[in-house]
Amino acid sequence: MAKKALITGITGQDGSYLAELLLDKGYDVFGMVRRTSTVRYERIRHIQDQIQIVQGDLSDQTSLNRAIAEIQPDEVYNLAAQSFVPTSWNQPAFTGDITGIGVTRMLEAIHTIKPDTRFYQASSSEMFGKVQEVPQKETTPFWPRSPYGVAKVYGHWITVNYRESYDMYCVSGILFNHESPRRGLEFVTRKVSYNVAKIKLGLTNEIRMGNLDAQRDWGFAGDYVEAMWLMLQQDTPDDYVIATGKTHSIERLLDVAFACIDRDWRDYVVQDPRFMRPAEVDLLVGDPTKAHAQLNWEPEVSFEQLIQMMVEADIENLKKNPDGAI
Repeated sequence: MAKKALITGITGQDGSYLAELLLDKGYDVFGMVRRTSTVRYERIRHIQDQIQIVQGDLSDQTSLNRAIAEIQPDEVYNLAAQSFVPTSWNQPAFTGDITGIGVTRMLEAIHTIKPDTRFYQASSSEMFGKVQEVPQKETTPFWPRSPYGVAKVYGHWITVNYRESYDMYCVSGILFNHESPRRGLEFVTRKVSYNVAKIKLGLTNEIRMGNLDAQRDWGFAGDYVEAMWLMLQQDTPDDYVIATGKTHSIERLLDVAFACIDRDWRDYVVQDPRFMRPAEVDLLVGDPTKAHAQLNWEPEVSFEQLIQMMVEADIENLKKNPDGAI
């Protein structure tokens, strides 16, 4: 009998890649979506007929209980969150409720209804914030620098707490930045690739950016969802840093992206104070040694290949639909 997996946040970047992976492995895949007036399925449109969509919301305990009771999943991947860091300052309470307390609601539904379900929590490198050591590993202390990071720390520790208190199979993947052509336009990598494509096609002549010195460890989302799955296949639940172990600045991102169209980013980039964070996270770089050793996981797509992939995809999308955002 096929395994059943429930993915919250299935319409997002990670959810779409994870759904593809699980379908390829023969799972019955269920995707949880919130009921809104406009639900966007663009990222999963090509596999939507293979997925069973269920209504649910991390802010509503009853809907989570019902989903667990009806699906009886073998695995739950909690990818849903208010995940855009700048928005977390404008909506700190909402971010805390969904990104933090929402994890507790899902864990409580599993604990109450089907406690043998294996649970994956999407933790984040933003939890490290004001980093206490470089590179960051599983034992590095957290010092979050945004309401989003604080909420993620809560979600991470409540997952550990349910594992230790109830002997549940609960893991957290501390994923560093992971990108793809499916990344939302509000995220800096996609903002750059999309606007570089527009510059290439003569649709704009500038990109307004914030801090160009911030450094991140960027990988390909398609590689990272495999690590999520691997975590739930181990004999013993544990937490893992998933990263490339290499860091690049925003300026380097611009170098690589503009090289794809043979332009110099300095001719097009304008620094704008509106895009500066109140409390900046300057340097994030992960140590994936534990994931390499215990999960036998390695990223396959390099930073340069990733950015080229994103720029080329945006060029092709804009050629087909010059007014389209995705």
